[in-house]
Amino acid sequence: MNIKIDVIENDHSVEAKVSGEIDVYTAPKVRETLFPISEREGITLRVDLTDVSYMDSTGLGVFVGIFKNIRAHNGTFQLRGLSDRLKRLFEITGLADIIDINCQNEVE
Repeated sequence: MNIKIDVIENDHSVEAKVSGEIDVYTAPKVRETLFPISEREGITLRVDLTDVSYMDSTGLGVFVGIFKNIRAHNGTFQLRGLSDRLKRLFEITGLADIIDINCQNEVE
């Protein structure tokens, strides 16, 4: 039930690094931290999930909400550093087709 979220802001760009597990208990903290950022006009939000060991459907729902909100405000959203397990989760739900995703071996 541990989660850590580090946020670095630069003008119209925000980098967030999430560590731990994203589940029904921790997803509200992710939403509470990142959703207000998604409401900024033209924001670019990149979320690094390299250190996320587990995510359930609650976490997926949070990221879908953030993604939709960013698009509604003319911004861009990217998930980075997904493990094969997390990438598969986004693929089987069809979210990999609409959300910009880079896997662990693709992170710069």
